[in-house]
Amino acid sequence: MDNTTLWNACLTDVETQITKASFSTWFKNTYICTIEDGIVCVGVPNEFVKEWMFNKYQKMILKAIVERLDNIRGVNFVIRKHSVVEEKQKTIPPSIHQTPELPFRDIYINRDDNLNPRYTFDRFVVGPFNELAYAAAQAIIKRPQQAYNPLFIYGGSGLGKTHLIQAVGNEIKQLFPQKQVLYTTLEKFSNDYVISVQNNRQQQFRDKYRKYDVLIIDDIQFVSTKQSTQNELFHLFNTLYEQGKHIIFSSDKHPNHIIGIEDRLKTRFNAGMTIDVQEPDMESRLAIVREKSTQMSIPIPEETLSYIASSITGSIRELEGVLNIIGMHSEIKQKPVGLTEVKLLVKNSIKPKKIISIDAVVKLVSNYYNLDEQMIYEKTRRKEIVRARQIIMFILREDFNESYPAIGAKLGGKDHTTVIHSYEKIKNDLSTDPHLMKEIDDIRILFK
Repeated sequence: MDNTTLWNACLTDVETQITKASFSTWFKNTYICTIEDGIVCVGVPNEFVKEWMFNKYQKMILKAIVERLDNIRGVNFVIRKHSVVEEKQKTIPPSIHQTPELPFRDIYINRDDNLNPRYTFDRFVVGPFNELAYAAAQAIIKRPQQAYNPLFIYGGSGLGKTHLIQAVGNEIKQLFPQKQVLYTTLEKFSNDYVISVQNNRQQQFRDKYRKYDVLIIDDIQFVSTKQSTQNELFHLFNTLYEQGKHIIFSSDKHPNHIIGIEDRLKTRFNAGMTIDVQEPDMESRLAIVREKSTQMSIPIPEETLSYIASSITGSIRELEGVLNIIGMHSEIKQKPVGLTEVKLLVKNSIKPKKIISIDAVVKLVSNYYNLDEQMIYEKTRRKEIVRARQIIMFILREDFNESYPAIGAKLGGKDHTTVIHSYEKIKNDLSTDPHLMKEIDDIRILFK
């Protein structure tokens, strides 16, 4: 299969996974330049597309290529114009056309440990929203066989959990070259196990995962629907733990609130240190956009950075997305984008804020269920009060993006884990209870 045929086949896969607009924007004028030493070099038209492809589509492209070629361990993106003349000159060594690239170690994910070399602590912004998780990660690096085993980090999507846990792996590799580290996702771990069962190679599977000194598993919440994987993970955990090897997990929720996992796994997840990462506050968001704009070489005035940080209140990933949009326009216009232009560019990324107090939500929900609203704030186990309180917590989080700690503090000083549990319970019940769905729809109408 020649490079053109290979790339067209990969593009067919990619096109089915992203929007038509994204596909035409980012994959136009791209092609495979070379394949050398297991690295596929993809030509792109400019620096911004190169950065975007690396951050957003590298894994997707690598997966599509690996499905068609063996011994591929990474994808690199370089700025090269694709001309008709070049297409005809197949015999010309592609290397003479290449522009300077990043150092080789910085442009691909190591197939041996799956660690992204860009996920390091010097690129990680620490703030009140993640400082405890960061401190625990640092403790592991200083005492990799003693501190916080396992470390379990949880929080919403796009808050930097993957960056943090991979940074631990990269730092341990740097400080302790003799230690074997592996980063994987639960989905990859589960797929490996299923394949080993199909091929009657369970022992090879076990030997593979038990050899590591540090095992990092991302998105562990997906183990909830995989009973056989849970059993294998349980035994793997016991083996590594007894040998003094370190285990790190990440999840979108606290282990006690992952529906469908066995109690014996929950107790092991909670045996070390369990820490949440929250949404960044204003000061942290400003520090993040400063750092990210520097990393991406996007010149943005301080006034504009402050506007972005105050307007985009969701995840770090959303902030990066906005910076990418600004960077693209700066690249096109060959000059920094002004504040007025930025406001127009990011208006679709700003979540509309509904102005309503927590007390107002409590009053409306209480009235809907004919309850005394003061009972919502008090400690009681009356089912109708507990249910109404859970619905209030769900609405405050889902509709008004209130933080878990703020909701808990206002509703009788509840711990934020209680709020998370209430939110997840209502969310799960909505999938099976049409009557509850109707009630919440009726309540939402009251806010309009």
